[in-house]
Amino acid sequence: MKLKYSYLIIFLFAFVPLFGQQLQSPNGEMVMDFSLDASGKPTYQLNFNDRPIILPSTLGLDLKNEETDLMDGFEISSTETSSFDEIWEPVWGEEDEIRNHYNELEVELTQSSTGRIMIIRFRAFDEGLGFRYEFPLQENMGHFVIAEELSQFAMAGDHTAFWVPGDYDTQEYDFTTSRLSEIRGLMQEAITPNASQTPFSETGVQTALMMKTRDGLYINLHEAALINFPAMHLELDDENMIFTSLLTPDAQGDKGYLYTPSTTPWRTIIAGEDAGVILASRMTYNLNEPSKIEDTSWIKPMKYVGVWWEMITGQSSWSYTNDFKAIKLGMTDYSKATPNGTHGATTDNVKKYIDFAAEHGFDGVLVEGWNVGWEDWFGNSKDYVFDFVTPYPDFDLKGVSAYAKEKGVQMIMHHETSSSTRNYERHMDEAYALMNEFGYPAVKSGYVGDMLPRGEHHYSQWMVNHYQYAFEKAAEYEIMVNAHEAVRPTGVARTWPNLIANESARGTEYQAFGGNKANHVTILPFTRQIGGPMDYTPGVFEMDVYNGSHVNSTIANQLGLYVTLYSPLQMAADYPENYNRFSDAFQFIKDVALDWEKSVYLEAEPGQYVTIARKAKETGEWFIGNSNGLMSRTGEVSFDFLEGGKSYIAQIYADRSDAHFKDNPQAYTITEIEVSNEYVLRQFSAPGGGYAIRIIENR
Repeated sequence: MKLKYSYLIIFLFAFVPLFGQQLQSPNGEMVMDFSLDASGKPTYQLNFNDRPIILPSTLGLDLKNEETDLMDGFEISSTETSSFDEIWEPVWGEEDEIRNHYNELEVELTQSSTGRIMIIRFRAFDEGLGFRYEFPLQENMGHFVIAEELSQFAMAGDHTAFWVPGDYDTQEYDFTTSRLSEIRGLMQEAITPNASQTPFSETGVQTALMMKTRDGLYINLHEAALINFPAMHLELDDENMIFTSLLTPDAQGDKGYLYTPSTTPWRTIIAGEDAGVILASRMTYNLNEPSKIEDTSWIKPMKYVGVWWEMITGQSSWSYTNDFKAIKLGMTDYSKATPNGTHGATTDNVKKYIDFAAEHGFDGVLVEGWNVGWEDWFGNSKDYVFDFVTPYPDFDLKGVSAYAKEKGVQMIMHHETSSSTRNYERHMDEAYALMNEFGYPAVKSGYVGDMLPRGEHHYSQWMVNHYQYAFEKAAEYEIMVNAHEAVRPTGVARTWPNLIANESARGTEYQAFGGNKANHVTILPFTRQIGGPMDYTPGVFEMDVYNGSHVNSTIANQLGLYVTLYSPLQMAADYPENYNRFSDAFQFIKDVALDWEKSVYLEAEPGQYVTIARKAKETGEWFIGNSNGLMSRTGEVSFDFLEGGKSYIAQIYADRSDAHFKDNPQAYTITEIEVSNEYVLRQFSAPGGGYAIRIIENR
């Protein structure tokens, strides 16, 4: 991360008996009012151009085993306001420069009966507001346990919401679109099975929560800089339309263990009159600290293929043999086992993928199921599951690595922890050292199943700290991390840019488990991706997959995802033979960039459509992606983002007029036209469809 410029202006108002303060965004459109009510309870409200976003809402925390909570009885000790403006350069991202511009209000509160000090810090950006609680070093407060955070977000109406059920262990649900008042009635239907899940109420939902008001205002609620704290959910009082924060508990039911000095994550509210404002916001990143990795030259975006989709669809297996009902690492003799004939991570099969990657210019190959222990990995509450270093007899780790190096291809390691986190931490140094030895620059980690230690949840403070430990430890070995089933991202990748991707939502694999809704990918950019990139694993061309499932998408839609679902780590998920069948469409996946100089959000409506144009960092080429929802549509976008006075060639990969995600998904057209910055494109997208465009200068 490089800092281009910054400035800070501070105004201090010390120890004055203030009862209310106002904070405006730099452009004056966002206005936050803070006050204490008659009982000394902190209260705030937020307006955008005189339209209410958050009605008067209270702030505070409930403490365990304390007679007096951090809820009321406060006096304002002092306030401090400041303005900050900087331009910083991300290591990878949707643009090469990000402006971090906000006005800040720090309110120091002293509780009359206890003398405890709590600071609430607000930052107003042009597109939203962030706030957090801070606990400075003090005599009257040392260690404390949070029973619950009770931050309110009072809505100004019965908004349309795009939500997934609140759950302490998974985000892997399809989105439901409904009014806030309808959440309770739809919750039971929305909760579908998962390997580990703990839904907690009839009106609880997860962040990032996207909403739209009746008069067309878009609102997003999330959090930023989730470090040493449990993940936040939102509990809805559907009579009064008030969301209250609800933290993920630990195995004892406690929410957080803190000591002074400490801070909570930021609670974020992003709003705008155009849905593109939500997509363009970098507020979540800006509320995180700058990179703690000084030399980031080893962090490089990757496009990859791999031994994965054939396992997800049931064509091959992770396990090597069917002989053993239980595995004890170090004692089970695999040399005497009979191969099951379905193991995917064989030397020969992996070399096939390496050859394919080398032929088509891909950076890497992911291999799952290469290491011993998969016969006995899931659902047995087993601590010592994998050692992450011992390969199966039919996988030549050294030979495969040498073969990949010879072909100019890098390998991506797979570490499935089976949610036995102590075991992973026990082996982490040795596993990362092995990756260094054989030239693996990135790891895909997984946390499938119920947590060990027993009773812990995937999103508790304990587990958030584990994920943090994993990618900080990986940084010591110069390894990039792509974490699956981990806590949803909250912009921490600004601070630790080796956290190059996450799953943390329903990805392509669910298309082989019965399918995502066809408009799923038109909601993800407004929800899951607010905190960081997603390893969605797009690029499936054969929609009727091996296990009998159907992928609810068209080929053109799959191509568009490489632009609309941003990630610096992008997979071409399908089998090589399917890419050979549709080699002309596959060309776009080969051509599309991974890292961007600039992004333009051309049109967007959550649940219906997203169209984004991005300019590649190195080549200067432009790419456009469109993801369409359930209804066919002809969109209209201007090419005025192109440089004037020049001619360009647009290569358009689009749905054919009779395409449909269900019964005609492989109907597409490829055309070339000459365009300029005055060109306006009218382009058809089928139900569950989309399009992808590469724009190159006509020289």
